[in-house]
Amino acid sequence: IRVKYLFISWLVVFIGSWVIYVQYSTYTELCRGHDCRKIICDKYKTGVIDGSACSSLCAKKTLYFGKCLSTRPNNQMYLGIWGNLQGVIKCQMEEAAQLDFGTDPEPRKEVVLFDKPTRGTTVEKFKEMVYGLFKAKLGEQGNLPELVNLILNFADGNKDGRVSLPEAKSAWALLQLDEFLLMVILQDKEHTPKLIGFCGDLYVTERVEYTSLYGISLPWMIELFIPSGFRRSMDQWFTPSWPRKAKIAIGLLEFVEDIFHGPYGNFLMCDTSAKNLGYNDKYDLKMMDMRKIVPENNLKEIIKDRQCESDLDCIYGTDCRTLCDQTTMRCTTEVIQPNLAKACQLLKDYLLRGAPPDIHEELEKQLYLCIALKVTANQMEMEHSLILNNLKTLLWKKISHT
Repeated sequence: IRVKYLFISWLVVFIGSWVIYVQYSTYTELCRGHDCRKIICDKYKTGVIDGSACSSLCAKKTLYFGKCLSTRPNNQMYLGIWGNLQGVIKCQMEEAAQLDFGTDPEPRKEVVLFDKPTRGTTVEKFKEMVYGLFKAKLGEQGNLPELVNLILNFADGNKDGRVSLPEAKSAWALLQLDEFLLMVILQDKEHTPKLIGFCGDLYVTERVEYTSLYGISLPWMIELFIPSGFRRSMDQWFTPSWPRKAKIAIGLLEFVEDIFHGPYGNFLMCDTSAKNLGYNDKYDLKMMDMRKIVPENNLKEIIKDRQCESDLDCIYGTDCRTLCDQTTMRCTTEVIQPNLAKACQLLKDYLLRGAPPDIHEELEKQLYLCIALKVTANQMEMEHSLILNNLKTLLWKKISHT
């Protein structure tokens, strides 16, 4: 019997050690802030790149990486401290300009080239480059020259009135990222975190106190022993009170409005996940991760010639789906489900759990009408506006006195 217990104890220790090793290896692969800093600072020290955060990150050492929030090894995200400011640091470890379809990982970028613009490029030529990039991504929409000037003003990291070649290289690298472009376009909007600084394609945004729509952060060793179904149910227990949830939900609906046929066209939400949304201590929604929010014009150009055998071949991110034309065996360009329907799908359980009895039935009805929205439906834009306004009004009326 003693031998049997010794064997079982040894087996438990062996399996436990193996699980811990695998999880630790996953963590070290996922959180690569040291590598990110080294790549960026090597380029800064050799004069290739420059930006408002470079000196603090690489010379003064006053920009610190804190808690790792990364969900993919190629996209590093950390809570950070920059002097007296708290922020979120984002660093790219991949060829971010490439749109990926399905779930295949994108190629890792161990060394960022920062090869454009080249030496001898004038400011006017750089403006033309930026304008051409915006035209390709956004089409002929909005005031593109004004957007170009906004980028040049941001690129002037040391505010000396001119954009140096290293600053221009940083700005060009950042402009390859859809999230950065969207942040610049929506900088005056309430639900977009403010840009604080940059260095190369690393950038710092304002701190968001709560980094997920719901749930509780647990040590990874405890996470191992919690079944996924129970974990999802448990996440819904750890949410704010219902009036506060309603205010956060209104914020998401307002963000959907912000990116729906705005001055620079329509942007598509292609990964509507609770982990991509956060909120501050006033329960105002803040977008934590907008990497999979892409210009509709840009996505259509990419997807229109994509070969397919079924609709499963016509997915970008997790949520942007088009149909496979069985005649041409090419993906169609019209995304099936609008942003509002995806947002309502995410909010359904979040809002219905704990909803006041007097509005529960009407709220459920409006949410299901919202989820059923299709881009191809007749008068979709009218229905979109009607449902969005109905939901906002219903929620505001209920919480306006609280």
